[in-house]
Amino acid sequence: MDYLKLLKERAKKSRVYSPHQSIGLTVAKILGDDQHKSLYIKLAKEYKNADLIELARSVAEKKNVNNKGAYFMKLTEKFKKDKHNENTDHKKQDGGKVSA
Repeated sequence: MDYLKLLKERAKKSRVYSPHQSIGLTVAKILGDDQHKSLYIKLAKEYKNADLIELARSVAEKKNVNNKGAYFMKLTEKFKKDKHNENTDHKKQDGGKVSA
């Protein structure tokens, strides 16, 4: 019985070891979407942390959004498209050559 009690106590403690984990958990808290915190941690590895926090805050402030997590994900897709376009524009300017 003491072992189960110990496990319950350990589950309450946070185990954040890296910055992207902290940012992902912060985004989940801002959006009120703890169910998808692992997804936000993954996004924190891919995108600038300040951009994610700023986007999450702007989504959280919107009153007419029912599912803030889904809306946030839709907006991060736009980040991906912009990032992709930025990379292809850069290649066009260099004539498609990769500099070493």
